[in-house]
Amino acid sequence: MDSPEKLEKNNLVDLSRREGTNKSGLGVCGWILCSLSFLLMLITFPISIWMCLKIIKEYERAVVFRLGRIQADKAKGPGLILVLPCIDVFVKVDLRTVTCNIPPQEILTRDSVTTQVDGVVYYRIYSAVSAVANVNDVHQATFLLAQTTLRNVLGTQTLSQILSGREEIAHSIQTLLDDATELWGIRVARVEIKDVRIPVQLQRSMAAEAEATREARAKVLAAEGEMNASKSLKSASMVLAESPIALQLRYLQTLTTVATEKNSTIVFPLPMNILEGIGGISYGNDKVTAKA
Repeated sequence: MDSPEKLEKNNLVDLSRREGTNKSGLGVCGWILCSLSFLLMLITFPISIWMCLKIIKEYERAVVFRLGRIQADKAKGPGLILVLPCIDVFVKVDLRTVTCNIPPQEILTRDSVTTQVDGVVYYRIYSAVSAVANVNDVHQATFLLAQTTLRNVLGTQTLSQILSGREEIAHSIQTLLDDATELWGIRVARVEIKDVRIPVQLQRSMAAEAEATREARAKVLAAEGEMNASKSLKSASMVLAESPIALQLRYLQTLTTVATEKNSTIVFPLPMNILEGIGGISYGNDKVTAKA
């Protein structure tokens, strides 16, 4: 990527070519006026020194126009600059990053959904000469261009793409803005989409759809859990059937667990073979009694 000084010089050359002017000299009349202005400054010295010396801050640059022409190929500053009386006019340009808040824009998405989207753009001026000479109001132009670019880009996306792909959309908007404002001496640092507002009825529909999806997923998970539990119980029953001692140990472990919970009543399950034996004895006694 070219340096800011080189880009500034290229933009200035393009401006000169477009206007068909030559910046090599001021002409005879220009030099005469410059000499008279310098002579006036010397005559009124030291009072004129306070009017001719200007202080440019570290984050500022000054674009000096001498007889309507840009004096140098690049802006002056920071520090002290000399401005000749009557023939020099200078414009200060702030090089710090500017925050541009994009108000909510009503957008019709590709799937015919009306939404309101707002965002923020961070940019800075890297070429003071281009920002002054190529556009009337660089900040207003960037603000309006950011609004139109946001509407144009989001108008080609669906609602689901806007909600899920904010970073990709912001990156595409940044690229378009950076290309469009390069001639103005603007470099877009970052673009962010702050909020996407959708109608209340659509919010309710989306919430109901999401709730139904979650319920269906929960039922599927519960069914899978029941299936896995039944398979585990089947495997455990097969193991216990092969070893009756393991069933007795499990029975004792269950009694130990119940006893540690300080319960006043403990239920002792009896094996089925004991109950069958008791039932067989009672049935035999009944037959003996009947014969007697």
